[in-house]
Amino acid sequence: MDLREARVRRTSSRFCFGVEHGDYNGTELFGVGTDRFLWLAARPNPSGRVRLVSSSFEDEGLVDLDPLHLPDVCALRGWARYAAGALHVLAAEGQPVSQGVDIAIHSDIPGGGMSRSASLCVNLVMTLSEVNGCTAARDQRTVRLAQAIENVHVGSPCGSLDQTMIVFARAGHGTHVDPSTGAIEHVPLGDGAAEFRLLALDTGTVRPGLEHSTYSVRRAECEELLALARDAGFAIDSLADVRTEPMFEAIRKRFQPTRPELVDRLRYLFEAQGRFQELLSCWRRGDVPGIGAVFRADGFGLRDLYRISGPELESMCDIVRRIPDVYGERMLGGGDKGASGAIVALDAVAAVRAAVARAFPLRHPELADDYAVHELSIVDGVAVLDAVP
Repeated sequence: MDLREARVRRTSSRFCFGVEHGDYNGTELFGVGTDRFLWLAARPNPSGRVRLVSSSFEDEGLVDLDPLHLPDVCALRGWARYAAGALHVLAAEGQPVSQGVDIAIHSDIPGGGMSRSASLCVNLVMTLSEVNGCTAARDQRTVRLAQAIENVHVGSPCGSLDQTMIVFARAGHGTHVDPSTGAIEHVPLGDGAAEFRLLALDTGTVRPGLEHSTYSVRRAECEELLALARDAGFAIDSLADVRTEPMFEAIRKRFQPTRPELVDRLRYLFEAQGRFQELLSCWRRGDVPGIGAVFRADGFGLRDLYRISGPELESMCDIVRRIPDVYGERMLGGGDKGASGAIVALDAVAAVRAAVARAFPLRHPELADDYAVHELSIVDGVAVLDAVP
């Protein structure tokens, strides 16, 4: 595989401030792109075949696909499903890939909580489109196709939060998504914000795909409650439509006796939506402690009501919560395993690192060589870099 003069596209990870797990329930969303990246180097080849390797999955070797005779994705294993899925979704879009291409992939995104799979899918869609002579646009089409790779071909029930936050992320800004209008707003952090860092508290655990995790159970529960509520006469199109205290109380009274766990899921979403405008207001005025307070409250809700977290994730949160000037912390992403996140004053980063190094291996000795603390900056979600010489 010759990658001299290859074109390199870099896609980011993401850090969601809220509402985590809100995308498939119809809530507003707010997050940023962060500088743990996935790089994809691509160079056309004359063979007509799409050949890919990944440094993250060296044991799986070369993925070699004929885009004109694509295999059933179910017959593939590992990350090859994503590559074949990207070719399938482009063909279904009326843009089958006819140009051969060699691709090498490298990533330093942790294996859970920061959207490594979404970053891969976004990058594959944009790169394969470009190789095939089509526009590689940062738009809703790219979001839709990247999501389709996972939903249709990998079997993951993910929503569109991750892909949206990566495609539209802008350095120094938060991305606000309003699902009622489809509008994307880039919101600058308010002037005078105290210096702070976002931290990824990587537990060293790797979550299986969302299709094998608690995420799929929670999504099914939310869909079940929506159907039950509508059958009971509540005029809602999504759980995000439960915005008033009287409506929430009516649904709670109706289902608490028989399905208390579903009411807990709704309570988290209801309370998180109630905090969302405060989150945006704090961001606009540069109130970093206020952002952290909302983030922390969401974490308690995700832990106690949505029940999507995991023991290693909560260990990280427990350790850093006690440190002065840690403004907020909670699990990130799909749940169960992977990384937690924290919002901390710049001067507190060293204390966080020391506390995690001291306490986390004692709690989880089996992960003593695998955990990490990553400082994150807010970056553009997609960038094209200079060619590899």
